[in-house]
Amino acid sequence: MAIRAVVFDLDGTLVQTERLKAQSYAKATVELCPYTVTEGEVIDAFKDVVGLSRKEAAEGLIAKYNLEEKAAARMDEFGVSTPWQAFVQVRMKYYADMLADPDVLRNNQWPHNVELLHAVREHGCSTALATMSHCEQVNYVVDTLELRPLLDFIATRDDVNNGKPDPEIYNLVRGTFGHPADTMLVIEDSPSGVKAAIAAGMHVIAVSTPFTMEKLRTETDMDGQYIVDDPADLMGVVKQFVAVAE
Repeated sequence: MAIRAVVFDLDGTLVQTERLKAQSYAKATVELCPYTVTEGEVIDAFKDVVGLSRKEAAEGLIAKYNLEEKAAARMDEFGVSTPWQAFVQVRMKYYADMLADPDVLRNNQWPHNVELLHAVREHGCSTALATMSHCEQVNYVVDTLELRPLLDFIATRDDVNNGKPDPEIYNLVRGTFGHPADTMLVIEDSPSGVKAAIAAGMHVIAVSTPFTMEKLRTETDMDGQYIVDDPADLMGVVKQFVAVAE
């Protein structure tokens, strides 16, 4: 059955925000423990929490680097009740500064995936964004990168009760378009996103990043044929997949 819609993730797929998030967590960790850890170490460790919720990522790094006491000491400053929330607030300060610079976003697009978005749009497919980022941030990124005219529908974390790997957000997109699930192709970069799309009954091509390359093979049941590590291979893999689907 022909592909009628292509759905893209945002973070790590259209934009290298996972790299920016890793840098912000690294800066926050070093701020709390400046003499015991380097930014490079935290960026490397971020591979273990990429794709998790903000709470899970923060708790994972707090445990790894023994940040509980230092983060707890900042709780009153931010008016929060748990150390992980305080850690997130420290991290968000750095992340907001990065996103506030439009050039940072423009310079961190994934050109191969953005090119694919243009291509499938020109081919006449319905297009959507399904992201676990919140609406306000998504709107800022989409408008800064001038992607809105290329998208028929945008679904964010604010539109669903359950995050990926739950399939709710992809089911929302399917219901909005009214297309059968097996006529929809998802472009993802993380294991949780891949699992969500598969659970929704959709086809998936995973375009890996340095943060997700290993986990896509160890934590999903994907056919390696449809995991793209080299951006130069993406268009060929998509064309091959579409030919098979038709």
